[in-house]
Amino acid sequence: MPADPARVIAAARGWLGTPYHDQASVKGAGCDCLGLARGVWREVVGPEPLPVPAYSRDWGEAGPVEVLADGAGRWMLMVPVAEAGPGALVLFRMRRGAIAKHIGILTGPAHGPATFLHSYEGLGVVEEPLTPAWARRIALAFLFPATSEAR
Repeated sequence: MPADPARVIAAARGWLGTPYHDQASVKGAGCDCLGLARGVWREVVGPEPLPVPAYSRDWGEAGPVEVLADGAGRWMLMVPVAEAGPGALVLFRMRRGAIAKHIGILTGPAHGPATFLHSYEGLGVVEEPLTPAWARRIALAFLFPATSEAR
């Protein structure tokens, strides 16, 4: 059962203005895109199920393993990208041939301009329009679960 999208969005918006900090997840102090998702998980679902190992910042990273997608698929509810709405966590593939390395949370209304929240180097946590340039990079979508039990 998925978590209430309004609760996910409210939790994510609580991180607005948090500065960007690679591999961090502390509301108001610093986070990267994964740190934002981790913080929302803690607020909406509960304690994180596993510690997060160190990871590369390279958006062009290629390889046979979709680490973010595999992790999200283990603990979250996968949905088709076309059906992802407000409250969904989306994974972006920033370069052709690269693995998905950026995370956002959709916030926009179902029948209006789409928006999303993410943590971006130089900006921190921001909410902005899901422009065509961002939308075409969405590779996968997931819903936060209502509980932290593994699927």
